[in-house]
Formats: sequence, structure tokens, C-alpha cells
Amino acid sequence: MGLTEVSILVVAVLFLSLGAGLWVALALILTAIAALMTRPALPDAQILATSFWSASTAWDLTALPMFVWMGEILFRSRLSEDLFAGLSPLMRRLPGRLIHVNVVGCAVFAAISGSSAATTQTIGKISLPELEARGYDRRLSIGSLAGSGTLGLLIPPSIILIVYGAAVNESIARLFIAGVVPGILLALLFMGFVAAVALIKPQTMPDNVDQLAAESSFSAFKRVLPTILLILGVIGSIYGGIASPTEAAVIGVVLALLVVTFQGGMSRAVFTDALMAATRVSAMIAFILAGAAVVTTAMGFTGLPRQLAGVIAAMALSPFALLFALTLFFMVLGCFLDGISMVVLTTSVVMPLVEQAGFDLVWFGIYLVIVVEMAQITPPVGFNLFVIQGLTGQNIFAIARATAPFFGLLALMVVLLALFPDLALFLPRTMFTGG
Repeated sequence: MGLTEVSILVVAVLFLSLGAGLWVALALILTAIAALMTRPALPDAQILATSFWSASTAWDLTALPMFVWMGEILFRSRLSEDLFAGLSPLMRRLPGRLIHVNVVGCAVFAAISGSSAATTQTIGKISLPELEARGYDRRLSIGSLAGSGTLGLLIPPSIILIVYGAAVNESIARLFIAGVVPGILLALLFMGFVAAVALIKPQTMPDNVDQLAAESSFSAFKRVLPTILLILGVIGSIYGGIASPTEAAVIGVVLALLVVTFQGGMSRAVFTDALMAATRVSAMIAFILAGAAVVTTAMGFTGLPRQLAGVIAAMALSPFALLFALTLFFMVLGCFLDGISMVVLTTSVVMPLVEQAGFDLVWFGIYLVIVVEMAQITPPVGFNLFVIQGLTGQNIFAIARATAPFFGLLALMVVLLALFPDLALFLPRTMFTGG
């Protein structure tokens, strides 16, 4: 069977499996089996078993369950209430006032969650009712939350960066640190847009000055101080070379338990629920990664990635043209798949092209995450849109329209990252590795 026929078979099996509602991991394994069956001389069972086991025992994945557990613990705390109460007095003097709480709150929670959906849900369940009650423009409130919620994928610790690092055998610590500056810059772009709207369209802000609890900015800051210390403990330990990502994840779990205990929210039920939820999420991601490893191995034996790389090379695309083509490809794919599935499905095919074009794999990981962020707010399968629909009950396409300006800002961030690669690469070069 020629490579063209193999390509058609692989794509057909994958989409039929996904369309039939199979788990992504099982769909990947079936696709790998179909690809290997086109090469009868290969020991299919041995290849499948070896690839699956190697991916399941990868040391890089040990950080994953701990970071997920940390996020689940804090998701069940009163952190979102403290963030809103603590940030509101600090934001009310800026143009856009309390809308900025959506952006800054999501950025802060992203640094302890690693999940876009969890960030959007946790901040939104407090901020949206408060903003609506105070008379803020609903469209701007929803759009800023949906856009800022995507920061959960970029600002470390990011689950999707762990998945990418494991898939391409890249340093997770360097990927984490590479996401810091783009994440902060993206949050500033969102805040700048909110401020501009508030100045150009004053009607989007309530006429009355927000009536907030009479507390000083210092008292408000004390509410978010435990969260800031937790972030510094996790990210600072990685950047300073004190801890590996896995060790930093353990530090994060311990600090999260201390924060929730200090808040008075720790109980046996909270501890157990967080642990079981983290176990389910981690097992699901690990299963998908194992299935992706099997597909990657099978694709290597068929020769499809090499052929595709050769076709692209023959087109003599410039690096920027290739990047533009990949951006369109990922955006279309993101309309139908979640971020983790996008990464694991495309790694075996895209990485040869990326390496041939000379892109730094750490830089490309940050670029890929930002494109996946765009997919999170793109209908019909924008996960953040579904989260906000559950919070507000509004039509999914109305939410997408409200989010459109923030989609544009994410696209602008992709352009800035392409023009100025050091936005992602400067901090990793300055890391202390202890070597």
C-alpha cells in the first residue's frame, strides 16, 4: 500500500473513531494499529506494547498529577472570593475598573491552576454575577473572562506545556519559564483593550462609582498575598534551579494545602474530592499521551512524516510562511478538538517540519499554546465558551461574538512572538540550572 493510501486510511480511521465517540486514547491506538497493519512484516504487538509502556513510564509526567492536584485543591477553596475582594480595591481607579479583575484574577489563578477551563470557571462564578449586579456591560464582562481564561494554558504551571514537553522530549522547566513573559504581556494587552473600551465607550461602565467594602489597598492586598507567595514558591523554585518541575509541584501541593487550611476550608471531603478529581484527570491525560506515543511510532514506520516534510520542503516556504500555514492548520483543528488532543495528534507530523525550519522547540511550544488558546474561544468547540455558557446560559455564538476582540489580541500575540522570539526565549536563557 502506497503512502497516499496509508494517509487516507489513517485519517479515515481516526475521524471515524472520534466520530463514534471513542475515547481519544482508544481512537489513537486504533489508528496506530491500522497504520501498522499496512506493513505486514512489522511485529505490531511488540511495537504497540513497547511504545505504550515507554510513554506510560516517562519521568517527565510525574509533575503532571501533582500540579493537577494543586489546582483541584485551590478550586475547592474560597480563593476566587478572596481574589475578587482583594483585587477590586486595587483595580477600581483604572479605566475599566472592575472588569480588570477578570483579567488579573485569571492571570493569578492561571499561575496556580494550569487549566483554562478551571481558571474560567473559578473566576467567572464570582466575577460575572458581581459585574452584572454593578451594571457593567455584559458583553465586555463575558469577553474579558473568556479571553483571560485562556491564560490558564500559558502561564506556568501549564498542563498542556507538560504534555508538549513530554511529547517532544523538551525541558518542562524551560517551557514553564518561557511562558512567563508572553503570559504577562498577553494579560497587559487584555487590560489595555479593556481600558481603551472604557475610555472610548463610557456607557460600558456603570454611572455610579463602585460601592466596595471600605478597606485600604493594603488590607485588600493581604487577601491575595497567600496566593502570590504560592506562585513565587512554585515558579521561583524552578527559575532559581532550587527544584525540578516535579519537586516544585510537590511544593505547590503543600503550599495549597496550607493556604486552604489557613482559610479554614480544609476538610476530609475537600481533600478526598480534590485527590480523586486529580487522579481522574491525570489518568485521562496519561492515557492520551500513551496513545499518542503509539501513533508517533506507527507513523515513523509508515514514513508519512518524512514524506510530508519532504513535500513541504519542496514548496520552499519561508519560516514565516510555514508558521502562517501551521497557524491556520491549528486553528481549524482547534474547532473540533481540545488542546491536549491537538498537541498529541499533531506532534509526530509537525515536529519534523518545525525542526527542518529551524524553530526552537521551546519557542514553538509557546507559540503552539497561544494558538491553542485561540481555539479555546473559537466555536463550535471552544471549551471556554461552553464554560461561560454554563455560567450565564447565553447562546454560544453570542458569547463567541463578545470574545472576538480578545481572539484578535491572541492573534496579535502570535505575530509579536514570531517577530520577537526573545519574548519566550530570554528568561529560559537566564535560568539557574545548577549545572
